Amino acid sequence: MSNDNIIKFMNNSSLHVANINRSLKNAKSEVLVNFICSDIACVTVITNKVVAQSDLYIIKNYIKKVDDIDTINFEAP
Repeated sequence: MSNDNIIKFMNNSSLHVANINRSLKNAKSEVLVNFICSDIACVTVITNKVVAQSDLYIIKNYIKKVDDIDTINFEAP
């Protein structure tokens, strides 16, 4: 993510944690996001368990759909 996207995303990080957890719960996942932190180059999502590929897909899709960020510069592992 670009630095501008990181700042915009982190302004509402608690809302994003709640929304991601709701999406994971709807998918019957036992994984929950504890918090989201950032540095200059990236955003890190901290979870309570090791995530499966399907959980990563849910988190990635949520972040891509956030209205505040420019998805052109978005990369997910």
